[in-house]
Amino acid sequence: MGAKNKTCLVVLGPTATGKTSLAVALADKYNAEIVSADSRQVYRGLDIGSGKDLNEFALPKPDGTVRNIPYHLIDITDLTTEYSVFNYQKDAYKVLNDISARNARAVLVGGTGMYLDAVLRGYDMIDVPTNVSLRNSLNGVPDAELAERLIALKGGVHNTTDLTERHRLIRAIEIAEYENSSEAKAVRAKMEPRPKLDYFVIGLTFPRTRLRNGIHKRLIARLDEGMLDEVKRLHEEGASYERLERLGLEYRFCSEYLEGKFESYEAFVDKLYIAIGQFAKRQETWFRGMERKGCRINWLETDENTTKEEVFQKAVALIEKNGVQL
Repeated sequence: MGAKNKTCLVVLGPTATGKTSLAVALADKYNAEIVSADSRQVYRGLDIGSGKDLNEFALPKPDGTVRNIPYHLIDITDLTTEYSVFNYQKDAYKVLNDISARNARAVLVGGTGMYLDAVLRGYDMIDVPTNVSLRNSLNGVPDAELAERLIALKGGVHNTTDLTERHRLIRAIEIAEYENSSEAKAVRAKMEPRPKLDYFVIGLTFPRTRLRNGIHKRLIARLDEGMLDEVKRLHEEGASYERLERLGLEYRFCSEYLEGKFESYEAFVDKLYIAIGQFAKRQETWFRGMERKGCRINWLETDENTTKEEVFQKAVALIEKNGVQL
C-alpha cells in the first residue's frame, strides 16, 4: 500500500460566523498555517470591507509573547488585476504543495464557495488567452444565442452568472473553445499539479436569527471602523467606482452611497444589511450544492448561545471522532 495522503483541515460557512477565529484556533492547536479562500481578501487595500481582521492571526500567550499564525493568499494582488477562480486555484495549489513539501499542516478557510470548490473538487481549469477574432465574430450576436452556444459547448454551465453578463458570456465561450485544443493540452502539462491531500471539511453556521444579528453587528462595527473612508480612499488612489462596485456587497454599496445613489445614510445601511443576509443564504445554498456533488461537509451543531470556545471544542471533538490524521 502507498503512503496515506496528508489531511488539510477546511473551515467554511456563510459570512459572519467566525470562520477565521475557528481556523486560527485550530491552526494554533495543530501547528498549522492558514490558507485563505476569500475573493476580496486577495486584494491589497481591501481591509475593513473584506474583513481581513489580521489582528486575529496574532495570538497572545500566557508568558506575554505573541504567536503569529502564518497565513497565505491575503494581500497578494491589487485592484488593477481581475483576480479569477483560475488564479486562485493555481495559487492555492502552489501554496498547499509548498506547505506539504515542508511537512507542515494547513487549514483552508473562507466563504467564497467557488474558490473552495475549485480546490476541493479539483476543477479542470486553464489560463486562456484572448481570442480577438472570436470576439469580433461575436459582436452583435444576441445574448440568447451566445448562451445557447456556451451551453452547447459545455453541456451546461456551473456558474449561471456567465449567462447574465455579456462580457462573462463571451469570455466563457472563449474558454470553452480553447479548453480542448492541442495548445491547451501542452499548457496543462506545465501547470501546478493538484496537491496530494485529503480534506476534512468543517462547516460552521448558526440559527437564522443569530446569523442575522451577527451580520448586523459586524456591519455597524465595520462602518464605525471607517469602511466608507476606506472606499473613498481607494477611489482617490485610482480605483474607479465601477471597479469597486464589481467587488460586490460592501464595496458596491459604499461606492453607490459615495456617488449619491441612496436617499439617506439609513437607507444605505438597511439595504446593505439585507444584501449581506441574502448573500449568506446564497453561500449556504452553494455549500449544500457542494455536498450534493460529493463533498462531505461535517457541520458543527450550534444554537443561539454557542460560544466561540464551544465552537472550537466541537470542532476538535469532530476531528478526533473521525480519526483525522494531521
